[in-house]
Amino acid sequence: MPRFIVLPGDGIGPEITEATIGVLRAADARFGLDLHYDFHEIGLKTLKAQGTTLPASVMEAAKSCDGVILGPISHLDYPTKDKGGINVSAAFRVGMDLYANVRPARTRPGLGRGHQPLDLVIMREATEGFYPDRNMFMGSGEFMPTPDVAISMRKLTRHACIRIAERAFELARIRRRKVTAVHKANTFIVTDGFWLRCVREVAQRFPDVVLDEIIVDACAAILVRDPQRFDVLVATNFHADILSDLASELSGGLGLAGSTNENEVLCCAQAQHGSAPDIAGQDKANPVSLILSAAMLLEWHEKRRGNAQAGAASRAINDAVDRMLADEATRTTDLGGPLGTRAFGEALAARLAG
Repeated sequence: MPRFIVLPGDGIGPEITEATIGVLRAADARFGLDLHYDFHEIGLKTLKAQGTTLPASVMEAAKSCDGVILGPISHLDYPTKDKGGINVSAAFRVGMDLYANVRPARTRPGLGRGHQPLDLVIMREATEGFYPDRNMFMGSGEFMPTPDVAISMRKLTRHACIRIAERAFELARIRRRKVTAVHKANTFIVTDGFWLRCVREVAQRFPDVVLDEIIVDACAAILVRDPQRFDVLVATNFHADILSDLASELSGGLGLAGSTNENEVLCCAQAQHGSAPDIAGQDKANPVSLILSAAMLLEWHEKRRGNAQAGAASRAINDAVDRMLADEATRTTDLGGPLGTRAFGEALAARLAG
């Protein structure tokens, strides 16, 4: 009886979360998953009601659940941390040690924006790197020693580099057996040089997987020109964050980009895009990103918990999404179709049920 914590979040979060849960309920009915949901508020609603964007009770509940479905958050609109503005995504990634941010990008027929179709996965280390809220034991990795000087620090640890590289090589083994290590070692000689040494060390344990290395700016260019060169890309937090948005846009848009934050014992499904407050409540948001993220959560349950029915449901959701997107008449308005958030979710659920 898998129990998921559901956190609708801010902006369009409640709308796309509702559509996602509807799809999961249809998959549950078809595949007998016996899913249960605990809904909790976070973000701007709890900031107003409880003085924090992430109540301690939510983190406590997440420690004993079987998965998290996290809607978009309006972190840019939050106050500072001392005033209750906690970055929910970062809190889960660091607090629950969800170190692997898995971001696939696959072109759907008729929706790709690049010269060539792509099918790749970016494996992003999510607990350290150039992120000031997660690279110090105390305080922030960004500071100003004087009013005219701003400094930002990056932290890389062997432990974090090794384990994300391991996940990348493991994934490549069941895909096309190629890992591309993204770096900037020509400039960040110490830190990115260290990163590359860690990835090369892991590569020695996977002789059946080819290791490719590429400088991050060249990677961005080749993603546009020749994306079929890539299978699994592994990168530090900052580089992978940027490249994954580029890959997702080339494959059809961030609205189609699934994503999970995971480790060996817990997985959090989270859309790649933001909360889009400008269209909140207007039934205009594309729910596909969160739906595909939820499908990835089910896939994780097959891989980590041996739940074959969850894996079958995940594949069925992906197939149904592909069929919906292939037909202009069943696309959302942002993709030139006529369907709003609710109608798309209901139509997708109906396809699964049928």
